[in-house]
Amino acid sequence: MAQVLLFNIGEEKKKKIRFLLTKLGVACREVSPEDFGKTLAELTGREAAAAESAEPFSGEMLVMDGLDSRRIQSLLDGLRRVKAPVALKAVVTEQNIKWTASRLYEELSAEHEALKRGERAHGG
Repeated sequence: MAQVLLFNIGEEKKKKIRFLLTKLGVACREVSPEDFGKTLAELTGREAAAAESAEPFSGEMLVMDGLDSRRIQSLLDGLRRVKAPVALKAVVTEQNIKWTASRLYEELSAEHEALKRGERAHGG
């Protein structure tokens, strides 16, 4: 099932994102800070929850799961069109599915900062 996980998204932006996802036939789940220690596998319903403790984070993050490339592009285009930017976005992959939400946030934040500086993350 195609779904999008939302982390720390404000109410107005969340309304816009939910509207876009409804049009695309994609489920939407808001993840609460107490669940930031769960893996993406747990958050997407692939595994039973056995959360570890994790530092909550305050930045926004959007994680796409099970969307085909057409839906991903439609969502990204829609976010620009309705002026609902989310800087940190990811797709659930075999490489990150065992990561906690907090770890994914840390990785995306480092990558985002490196891109803003014009370098590559992890050894440029």
